[in-house]
Amino acid sequence: MTWQPLDRQMRSFVPRLVAEVGVSDEIAGRLATTIAADVRFLSPEDKASIRNASPVRRLAELVAFQAWMDQAAKIRRNPVVTRAQVLTQNYVCFVYLPESCFRVLAKAAPSGSATRRCARFLSDNPVRAFRNAIAHANWTYRSDFGAIAYWARKGGDPDEPVTRFEVEQGELGFWQALARCVAYAAFSNL
Repeated sequence: MTWQPLDRQMRSFVPRLVAEVGVSDEIAGRLATTIAADVRFLSPEDKASIRNASPVRRLAELVAFQAWMDQAAKIRRNPVVTRAQVLTQNYVCFVYLPESCFRVLAKAAPSGSATRRCARFLSDNPVRAFRNAIAHANWTYRSDFGAIAYWARKGGDPDEPVTRFEVEQGELGFWQALARCVAYAAFSNL
């Protein structure tokens, strides 16, 4: 499988990949290819731990999710479809994939690798706080629809009050693209 289309898609995020995730410019320019290689060369035991994190065939679900996203993109200016697309994408990228892929991948991937850095980025705050808000229905659209407002705890104390945060569309788009890139490259090489 060639990863060039996904590599090209991620190139628009090279500055963020370098600054926020900590990968080099060179790796950021071929991120999907790098992750695919990292996963392909994991030990059989590490691959099994990722595959066995759940009995669900994740790659099949990702393909179905992509088909839905492609269909939804064809329907313009329909708020019902747009909202369903946002719900689906946020659930898949931030609730479904961290539990089934990113946390296990962060442990199995080589230390310092792009794969580990990406998986950790997608498992840690602020993405983790956003994930919790999505999972617990503590989010809404900002009044101008340019961001999602969400409420999460700053720390791990369950008695701590929630704080309001916002994620702008550009940042959210980066998080979503990175989640999909990591998941496709990983699950396709197990």
